[in-house]
Amino acid sequence: MSIRIGKGSFDNRVQKGIENDFMLTSVASAQTRFRNGRENAAEELGNWEDWRSLGEEIRTHTLQHLDFYLQQLSDQVSKRGGQVFFAETAQEANDYITAVVKRKNGKKVVKSKSMVTEEIGLNKALQDIGTEVVETDLGEWILQLDGDAPSHIVTPALHLNRDQIRSTFAEKRGYDKSNTPEELALFAREQLRKDFLSADIGITGCNFAVAESGAVTFVTNEGNARLSTSLPDTQITVMGMERIVPTWEELDVLVSLLTRAAVGQKLTSYVTAITGTRLAGEIDGPEEFHLVIVDNGRSKILGSEFQSALHCIRCAACINVCPVYRHIGGHAYGSIYPGPIGAVLTPLLDGYEKHKELPYASTLCAACTDVCPVKIPLHEQLIRHRQIIVEQEQMAPMAEKLAMTGFVKWSTSPAAYIFSTKLARTALKPWTKDEKLSKGPGPLKDWTAMRDFPAPSQQSFRSWFKENRKGDQSK
Repeated sequence: MSIRIGKGSFDNRVQKGIENDFMLTSVASAQTRFRNGRENAAEELGNWEDWRSLGEEIRTHTLQHLDFYLQQLSDQVSKRGGQVFFAETAQEANDYITAVVKRKNGKKVVKSKSMVTEEIGLNKALQDIGTEVVETDLGEWILQLDGDAPSHIVTPALHLNRDQIRSTFAEKRGYDKSNTPEELALFAREQLRKDFLSADIGITGCNFAVAESGAVTFVTNEGNARLSTSLPDTQITVMGMERIVPTWEELDVLVSLLTRAAVGQKLTSYVTAITGTRLAGEIDGPEEFHLVIVDNGRSKILGSEFQSALHCIRCAACINVCPVYRHIGGHAYGSIYPGPIGAVLTPLLDGYEKHKELPYASTLCAACTDVCPVKIPLHEQLIRHRQIIVEQEQMAPMAEKLAMTGFVKWSTSPAAYIFSTKLARTALKPWTKDEKLSKGPGPLKDWTAMRDFPAPSQQSFRSWFKENRKGDQSK
């Protein structure tokens, strides 16, 4: 499974992000732009909180009856000439898809943007059997050429500037023009059009599948999903099992929430729905259609205290307000799902052992919860993750365990407390300047490297209160 990206420890990835000045500037600018767009779109709608409540209700209902709706979806897809495969694991999904590609003698696959195919490592599986895979979303195509991983759910190449993109185009594709966005985009369009026309198979993700009709839908701004589904004779859609709505009416609500929460648009340029195979008399669409429904750990989340994490509609609104993401970027999370939702979802899908640091990559300011269009209590789930990591998984560092044990003994002993407060100022004097601690000892080191920490007062509150109380009694 390829949910994990990057190398090195969490601390090293964070430090690398902090030192990337362009990335930090780009992220800050994008967060401000997306956040303002979302706020304007919500204000224009007028009753945003009612929409959020309706979105939460739809997602809750759907997950509570997921078995029914998945069966209905499967039946409807089959009626319309499609084939449905339920994959319990990433390996099962990849094995099924590669078998289809081999049977069709597929030499080239064009893919529209898909987080779930990133999650299961589909590109590598296809390349291992000798199939060329072309990402057709502009950001994903840039990253594919550069050998990089996405840093944002909606804008995957957010961390790159146009000079870097121009260099990648020049090195990989012989580009010789300027770094203006218009010329770069035109070059990408010319390159990708050739791939669309020569591809044997199209593969897409799925924003939402509609159970009552068997349709799968894609929300894009570039139209690449339409070309990926219209031109190749064989079409494969890969969806996480939770990405489903009962009817078109619920789809309307969730797409309206998605586009506004993501980038502040009333509607994206393209909302595409496909249903099964090409019918007689139709001039485009696939002759063969496969829907691969991926579990990959999701069924373990169903019925658990984290079930609402599966409400996520991948809008990235939580990422766009997160102060931690703003300062470390997406790659620091080491997961294709960054930000608050990634910190909640990644340990659930891929285990605490590999991702135990992620729930701590949060200030718990609750901004993520406030903006989530389907009301996932993200900050509460992060707190719960931390509790599980310490109490159930027993993964707290030994230094932390010893520190907490010592803290309990110290804080429950009045004599030890009084004695230590008297010595605190003297003990911390080497790190004190202008009544503030700088690069303090032990656990204060990381904190004071970035923030001011007040030095202990010359007089404790207890002694001050005692003196002043005596003064009042003598009057």
